[in-house]
Amino acid sequence: MTEEKKAKVAKPKKIADPGTASIDAATQEMIVRAQELGVETIFDRAVTMKACNIGVQGTCCKNCSMGPCRLPLPKSGIEGEDTRKGLCGATANTIAARNFIRMVAGGAAAHSDHGRCVAEVFLSAARKESDDYKIKDVDKLLQIAPHLGVETMVEVDGKKVDRDLDEIALEVAETALNEWGKPVGEVLYMKRAPKALYEKWKKNGVLPRNIDREIVEIMHRTHMGVDQDFRNLIKQGTRAALADGWGGSMLATDLQDVLFGTPYPLQSEANLGVMKEDHVNIIVHGHEPVLSEIIVAVAQSREMVDYAKSKGAKGIQLGGICCTANEILQRHGVPPVGTFLQQELAIITGACDAMVVDIQCIFQNLANVAKCFHTKLITTHPIAKMEQDNVIHIEFDEHHALEDSRRIVKMAIDNFENRSTEVMIPKHKGVQVAGFGVESIEYHLGGTFRGSYFTLNDNIINGRIRGVAGVVGCNNVRTKHNDGHITVVKELIKNDVIVLTTGCNGIACAMEGLLTPETAQVFCGPGLAEVCETVGIPPVLHLGSCVDNSRILLAATEVVRAGGLGEDICDLPAAGSAPEWMSEKAISIGHYFVSSGVYTVFGVTLPTAGAPVFHDYICKDLEKIYGGMWDIEPDPVKHAKKMIAHIDKKRKELGIDKARDRVLMDMADRREMEAAYQQV
Repeated sequence: MTEEKKAKVAKPKKIADPGTASIDAATQEMIVRAQELGVETIFDRAVTMKACNIGVQGTCCKNCSMGPCRLPLPKSGIEGEDTRKGLCGATANTIAARNFIRMVAGGAAAHSDHGRCVAEVFLSAARKESDDYKIKDVDKLLQIAPHLGVETMVEVDGKKVDRDLDEIALEVAETALNEWGKPVGEVLYMKRAPKALYEKWKKNGVLPRNIDREIVEIMHRTHMGVDQDFRNLIKQGTRAALADGWGGSMLATDLQDVLFGTPYPLQSEANLGVMKEDHVNIIVHGHEPVLSEIIVAVAQSREMVDYAKSKGAKGIQLGGICCTANEILQRHGVPPVGTFLQQELAIITGACDAMVVDIQCIFQNLANVAKCFHTKLITTHPIAKMEQDNVIHIEFDEHHALEDSRRIVKMAIDNFENRSTEVMIPKHKGVQVAGFGVESIEYHLGGTFRGSYFTLNDNIINGRIRGVAGVVGCNNVRTKHNDGHITVVKELIKNDVIVLTTGCNGIACAMEGLLTPETAQVFCGPGLAEVCETVGIPPVLHLGSCVDNSRILLAATEVVRAGGLGEDICDLPAAGSAPEWMSEKAISIGHYFVSSGVYTVFGVTLPTAGAPVFHDYICKDLEKIYGGMWDIEPDPVKHAKKMIAHIDKKRKELGIDKARDRVLMDMADRREMEAAYQQV
């Protein structure tokens, strides 16, 4: 072997720099530990594997075997007519639009299949086929029934009387499940939007017919040689995205609330430091709460706690990752262990006795990491298995949920004695108040005297609150972990913009300590700080998991209904953001917000840069159609400033760009205001 070859062989493998990889101290510590133990993580892989430049631009087509056809931007840029074509003649705009709406289809399918699973379990509960699931929130059931065309009262002897709850539940379940594949009509929840927005969708022909059909039609249209007009392609992408946001996701949230209880604010913690060395640590990870809800109950039972103590543990510590974490957080206070990028690190602590995963955002590399430790990695969903032989599959069945959960929890307890490496749990964790929703925001802002969104509107109009931002989404290892999330949120609240958060952004904010009322006095502008102090809420309100973005849509609808800020969501001083997005679900979410009238900024990148005409269409022209549009800004400070500029533009259009004098209202004024609200 030559000296040159020896030098190449001896060249050390590139690894991630912890300080560059994340702003979170716990994450940095665990990256160092992983590297010392020789365990490869996603942070290291991001150093050695670079993204495809053409794929990032959205102009690589692999929809037939003549390709892939790769259409890079000319080095000198595009001047005049764009002559780039694939083998079949597909233009860069066609290719980018096809790729973009295929991402919408993937994201909508993921969210909506989650919703379908919940609807099936709901139907099982309504039919009394399972003793493990029962309706917990009757009020929410009665609230959503009319939106599905289900009567809550019947006429008996000429009088209206309450209908039997079991009958209501069964009809709601059957009607909801029918939304995925009904042959005629439109998605029923579309009419929950403000009337002006609904009419806009109807005029533009984008009302979804059913959830599954719009996803399937995207796959058909993007097949080789079908739809070749980027405007028509994005129109179908709009139908599918709306079927996600106002259909599958919204149904998932509502049915979960009815089954498991509507969240209300509670206190918890977040980050790897919530794990306990002297406890059995069980981590649930994924996105569907139907099994994790039962695992929570089983793990907290006296039987299992006593069994854990018999094995030498002091108890059982539950934790979560990703949106399953957010689901059990907002209903039970179970603390999130971390965000998407921390899933391998939870095992590397050496204290994870079992990681129980369901669907979406789960690294296959978890199996490789688990091999280096004692952790039992358990898959539970029939559509989400792993090929590695050390992964245990215990398939979830709603009819045997309690039995399956007991088996899983017992397996974790039995594994406590098998810890094979030194336990190293970072001490870092943040306190949070989570569990907000449309109902609790209304209560906190309006109080027992008059629960409504008028108080929020009033404080937006008088200038104390500059506007509202929805900041959501994933982590992306191509950026510094949590830096985009935290920088954007801090910049917004510093400028008196109240933030609604879901998903990994919510977990990141909790880790940073931004989800407590005390945060307001430290990080907020004077107006927002005053409001938060008065009503006792954080400046960042955690609304739950990714499917719970539908709560943001309904909150925006309630703001419109309360009056004084326009007739449509696009009139509001509001903006959306996904600073560190990575999944197809984020594209679907982004597009249903844009199509609902929200200016939406993504960080990292947007897979449209290689098709400037199509890029300009979604970033400029869509605003003329739906009132919302896309934007891209990787720099988190500039990202937030773009959102603030849009909010200021909307304030000016509404004529509220100057602060209004404070008016002391008497009871007559309040009664008049309440009467006006009821008439809306």
